[in-house]
Amino acid sequence: MGGQVSASGSFQSGDTNADWMSALHPLLWDVPLHHLSIPGSHDTMTYCLSKKSPISQNESRLLQLLGKVLPCVTRPMVLKWSTTQMLDVTEQLDAGVRYLDLRVAHMPEGSEKNLHFVHMVYTTALVEEVPTLNQLWTRGQQVILSYEEATVVCRHHELWPGVPYWWGDQVKAQELIHYLEHKQSCGRPGGLFVAGINLTENLAYILAHPSGSLEKLTLPNLPCLRAWVREQCPGPGRRCTNIIAGDFIGADAFVSDVIGLNDKLLQC
Repeated sequence: MGGQVSASGSFQSGDTNADWMSALHPLLWDVPLHHLSIPGSHDTMTYCLSKKSPISQNESRLLQLLGKVLPCVTRPMVLKWSTTQMLDVTEQLDAGVRYLDLRVAHMPEGSEKNLHFVHMVYTTALVEEVPTLNQLWTRGQQVILSYEEATVVCRHHELWPGVPYWWGDQVKAQELIHYLEHKQSCGRPGGLFVAGINLTENLAYILAHPSGSLEKLTLPNLPCLRAWVREQCPGPGRRCTNIIAGDFIGADAFVSDVIGLNDKLLQC
């Protein structure tokens, strides 16, 4: 069983999926990673976004200006629509997540030595505060690190290129599912790729829901999105899925649903 919501509504990681990869059936041990079903978290580090941080330079100039002129109004609003996770990275890993979506940037006017994670605003956590490759390798663990920045990959051929992410940019669950099924009809990429079941707000939705948040948008739609997940199948087929990433890990049994899809490979 994966994460679940407690009676009080708080997020819980659980730890029964902490070693799910080593617990896979031996017949799946030689299956390529891009043919397995792997749970992931979208915008992994947003559980520690800072209320005091400026608006990211990647956002619109208008939003940055509002953040400077009306920070007491703008920043709390941005924060509640940019937070996608409540569990910290260790809790997510213990819950069974094996794909982490990490977005790294320098904070304007911040220390040049410090790198922060970012999603509209910057995190309180610095990059060096999360597990490093050396720490993982010392423990006998392995990590595949891919970079979306093409110019970096071109200069360093030893790096993995970015993993394609199917991002629907939809506020409604059924429209997101329609997008994902359209992508499936076009055929899966040749290697690792991500199907994102994360909903995305737009300006019209925010204005129509002034007391809303990404959490309030997402949680009621999780049953519908999980139903779609349970219908998927990993493997090499044209319509097969690989990594499936979601928001608010620990709010339901999404992680277990994704892991459970691997059982379908034993039925082939």
